[in-house]
Amino acid sequence: MNAHSAITAVAPAQPELAATALAFRAGMRKLAGAVSILTVGEGERRSGLTATSVTSLSVDPPTLIICVNRSSSARATLIEEGRFAINVLRPHHQALADQFAGRNGEKGPERYKGADWTRLETGAPVLNDALAAFDCYLEEAIERHSHIIVIGRVAAARITENAEPLLYWAGAYRGLEASPANV
Repeated sequence: MNAHSAITAVAPAQPELAATALAFRAGMRKLAGAVSILTVGEGERRSGLTATSVTSLSVDPPTLIICVNRSSSARATLIEEGRFAINVLRPHHQALADQFAGRNGEKGPERYKGADWTRLETGAPVLNDALAAFDCYLEEAIERHSHIIVIGRVAAARITENAEPLLYWAGAYRGLEASPANV
């Protein structure tokens, strides 16, 4: 074997990558996730998106991660504003999750209709009755493949006690089921 043989290794054919991507997506749908909306901007520049890709990064300092598709309509506003909120949704917010996903063509400020909004420290829109709301400054945005890994430094947080999350699992919205089998 010469020194060049490792460098000239042939990558797998495209159909295998497509099958792997499909299997990956199917596998990821087996992970139940809390449904959140990212909100950003003011006035006519308000935008946002629905996500299940939110996770904690650190408690000290309080930071979180959200993965945002590079083609998202909220991407430019998020990067320019440098502040945003993550609003963890409750079961009665399913229609709002669909609005922020643009399921009926809603864009920008249209996504905010029918909900009660406030602001905390950064000025980003915060859903008044969210299960939890994290008001963040953009600490870093890392471009990888089709997405941007957004790291948010939490400036303020608020929770609603005695409420349950809206979940997304196997391609559909779900709620928690309280039964002896689940305890």
